[in-house]
Order: sequence, then C-alpha cells, then structure tokens
Amino acid sequence: MEVFKRAILQPGPPESFALQTVQEVVKPQKQTKLAQDENQLLENILRTLLQELVSSALQSGEQIMMYGQSIDDGETTQGHIPRLLDIVLYLCEREHVEGGMIFQLLEDLTEMSTMRNCKDIFGYIESKQDILGKQELFARGKLVMLRTCNQLLRRLSKANDVVFCGRILMFLAHFFPLSERSAVNIKGVFNTSNETKYEKDPPDGLSIDFNFYKTFWSLQEYFCNPASLTPTTAKWQKFTSSLTIVLNTFEAQPLSDEEGDANNLEEEASNFSIKYLTSSKLMGLELKDPSFRRHVLVQCLILFDYLRAPGKNEKDLPSESMKEEIKSCEERVKKLLEMTPPKGKDFLHKIEHILEREKNWVWWKRDGCPAFEKQPLEKKTVQDVTKKRPRWRLGNKELSQLWKWSDQNPNALTDPQRVRTPAIMEYWKPLAEDMDVSAGIEPEYHRKNSRVYCWKGLRFSARQDLDGFSRFTDHGIEGVVPLELLPPDVRSKYQAKPNDKSKRAKKEEMKGAAPQLEENQIATPASEVDGEGIRADFESSAVQMDADATGTGNISQGGTPTPDEHQKQSSDTDVTQEAGQLEADAEVEAGMIDGETDAEVDLDAVG
Repeated sequence: MEVFKRAILQPGPPESFALQTVQEVVKPQKQTKLAQDENQLLENILRTLLQELVSSALQSGEQIMMYGQSIDDGETTQGHIPRLLDIVLYLCEREHVEGGMIFQLLEDLTEMSTMRNCKDIFGYIESKQDILGKQELFARGKLVMLRTCNQLLRRLSKANDVVFCGRILMFLAHFFPLSERSAVNIKGVFNTSNETKYEKDPPDGLSIDFNFYKTFWSLQEYFCNPASLTPTTAKWQKFTSSLTIVLNTFEAQPLSDEEGDANNLEEEASNFSIKYLTSSKLMGLELKDPSFRRHVLVQCLILFDYLRAPGKNEKDLPSESMKEEIKSCEERVKKLLEMTPPKGKDFLHKIEHILEREKNWVWWKRDGCPAFEKQPLEKKTVQDVTKKRPRWRLGNKELSQLWKWSDQNPNALTDPQRVRTPAIMEYWKPLAEDMDVSAGIEPEYHRKNSRVYCWKGLRFSARQDLDGFSRFTDHGIEGVVPLELLPPDVRSKYQAKPNDKSKRAKKEEMKGAAPQLEENQIATPASEVDGEGIRADFESSAVQMDADATGTGNISQGGTPTPDEHQKQSSDTDVTQEAGQLEADAEVEAGMIDGETDAEVDLDAVG
C-alpha cells in the first residue's frame, strides 16, 4: 500500500511507472499479466487504499476529487483519488490487471461519497467514457457500471436533481450499444407509481369550478397507465367524457399572441420541473399558461398513439367505434396545439415527427430488438483486385473440362451405359439408410430434403413400383421406399392396414374379373363365326355341319373338346389374353402419367 501511495505522488504519465509499481507490490509469476489470485490480492489492496483516501478527504473537509491537489509553479497537480484511478485505468486498458477492477473501484467510491461529491466523481466517469467503453473493458464491467448508475438514480431526487439524472441517463445511452436490451422495456410496463395527487374536497373561497378541477386532474390517471383503457369500455367512455370537457374549456378560452409572448419559454426551460402544482387556487393561472396547455395536449397525442400502436394482439386493439372517437379527439387536439402560441404550427410539426419516429422504435422492440450494428466488409487487397480471372473455353471450368473429356473420348456420347435408369431398389437404398434410426444420421442431412432426388424417385416409382407410389399420399416421400429395404421397426409404420389390404384385394379381384368376362364374350362370337363359315363352305355336308355346331355348343356349355377344338380354343384364349394385356399396359401408362403429374405437384408441398 505504501508503494502505491508513493506512486500517486510521482509526476509524469502512468505508463512510465504503473507496471513497475504492480510488480513491486505483487511480485507476479508473469511479468506483464497477473494471475487470478494475484488480481484478487491487488484489488483488495487498492480498495483499502481508496477507502483510506476518502476517509482522509472527509476529515480534512475537502472535496473527495480535490483532495491532495496542489499548485506548483502555476500548474495544478491532480488529486490523489483521480491519480489512483488513472493508474488503475491504464493497467486495465493494457490488460496488465483484470479489466473489471476500475469499475469496482468506481462503484466503491460512489457508495462512500455524498451526492455532492458524486457529481464530481461522475464528471470523471464522463471524461473517461471513451476508454471505459472499449470492448476489452466494457465486456468485463458493463454490469457493474449499470448497477452503479442505477444506485445513483435511486439516491437522487427526481424533482430536485433532474439535470444530474439526465446526465446519468445520457451516459448510459452512450456507454451501452444501441441494441442493448437492458433498458428497452421489452414488456412495455408503465410507471404506475407516478401518481398525481390533487384535492378531493373543494376549499373555501374557490373562484373556479371545482368539478372542472377534478375532471382535469383525473385525466392523469389514464395518462399514467394507458393500457387500462383498452380492456373495458366503461373507462374509455369516462375518459372521453372528461377529455371532451377539458377540450371544450380550452376552445372556449383561446390564448392570444400577447399571452404567449408574456411567457418566455426559454427562461422556463432553465427552471424546468417535471410535475406541475395541483393546487386548486392555481388552476386559473395554469389555464393561461401556454406551456401548461401544451403538456396536457401532448399527453393526449401520446396516449392516442399508444392505443393505435402496431403489432398488438387482437384483444388489445381498439374497436371501430373507439377508432372513430380517437380520430375525432386527435383532430381537435392538433387544432388546439396549432392555435396555442407561440409558433403553434412549428411545435405541432415537431411533435408529429417525433411520434412518427416512435413507431419505428415500437416495431424494433416487437421484433425482438435485432442488432443495428453490421460487421464491416473485408477489404480486398490491391493484388486481389488486379488479379486477372482465368478465361475458359466454354465459360467456366466444369464445362471446359467436360468438353475436353469428350474430345479425348469420341465414343462417350454413344456409350449405351452413359444414360441408365437405376433399379427401384438401388435408387431408394440411400433414403432407406437415412430412415434407419440406428444409423444416427441427423434429419437435416437426409436425402428427403433434396427436391431433385425426391422428384426423380417419384418418377421411377411411377414406372416401376405403383404399389409404393400409391403410399406417397398417406406417408409422403418416405412411404414410397420399398418395404424390403426398411428395418423391421420402421417397416411396420408404412405397411398397409388389414382394411386397406382387403380393399386393395377387392379392387384387384374386380380388375381380374373384367378381362375374364371380356374373354368369355369374345370366345362365344368367335365360335359362332366359325360355325357360320363352315356352313357357308360345306353346304353339301349337312350332317357334319350339325355335328360341328353341336360340338361347339357343348364346348361352350362345359363339354369335353376334341384335340382340334382344344387347339382352336387355346388360340382364341391367347388372342383374348393379348388384348387384356394391352389394356392393362394402357392403364399402367395412364397411371404412370398421372402419377408423374401428381408427384410433381405434391413434391412442392413436401419440399
């Protein structure tokens, strides 16, 4: 500690002796950076020294930040405490000690000081804002600095220390990044503790209407918590009736330009107070004050802007009747602001501009406060810019290599294996492996995410596997995979249910019965044609013709055919089967075409 006391008194910048002082006190293992236990030891020493300096300053009756200051040869030397803070700040900035140490000392200093001394301490913090805001220091001490400022705000009076409170808030706004969420009020909570107290009973000898006085100040209850107006219509009706009375009074008592000039707003700004007095005896004077009227009318515009704010839930949105009343009241308020001197039109224009910008702020909060900062683009070196791009024969490297490969192998385009349709089992095998849970393949790497792969697979299934293609409607692209490729635990998910199997069997039975019926219909006319041909050729052999006709009838009725008749019947059956096969192929082609179309349409929905 004595070493640091001597270091405080040394002249010159801190970089000339700060690191040597730390090495002399702590004797660290490394020459330029302290370990964790060494940082803790140094922090305890500095906090103890700071406490002694503050105690000495209080005993001497001097201000804390001025203690130890002297004038030598016309030059004013720095006080002991600012000198100590400069040394610690230099060590933190150079990363010789832990970066949050300077913030901890500033917090201790504000806690040990009175509010008068805290103004000087905060002035030091403001002067070092650029250094404290560096990333290596900000990341370590932002929470400590936020806690320090919040403690100061709690200790200050919102009515008497308005300027100091504003300095703290402005510092926090500059210290933290624009997208910092800690002070954004994401939930939109209102400060309902800010109550406006006014008289409930009329005093003796009152010269104004006391009912108007109560009506006027009761509006502050709604301005304090605008969210209370949306759930119920009773409060809204009471608010509109009270606001109408106030607006009628303002319209009945307009202010002249002379009254506006009599109130110098610049002088009023220097003695600004955040709340007006609510005494009933002052009501008459306050109504003649243009600044007072503007405050109330601007409060109305803020409330209307909140009720129409974008991004709300449907239950919080105003009804159509409320929207019409808001619009009419807003027009009256804007007209009164325009009529209020001085420079009413300019003032209204600025207020409208502020409220319009506020909508962007509301949308930003509703979207989750995305970061405004963007990473800078990488600067290209001069060599990269001036480097010439290679020129290819066919536009790019791949096409040029393909063309060169074809030149070297003329038979490449005529090779029958160049274009080959894979088998359905071979094509769907990779997707079946993805569906196996034991393989441990993550869903984002599954082949079902490839639209080209799924589209080709559906075309192959439409041509080669109609049964699997029909499962696409119920199970998606994974249902098209042949069941033989799937493991047992996955296969049961895509197998058809018994009811589905029976329905499908009935459909196949109906399809099989139709060609057989057509075969019987074709066989009978063929026998009749053959019989008529025999009668036409062999008119002289009537008995033989009758026998042949009888034999043909027996065949059709289930009799035993002769070998010649059997050969004739088998040839007719072959013709019938060929006709049925052609019809089945036509149906398959039609289903394939429809399947391709459905696959292409449904694939968009899957992808």
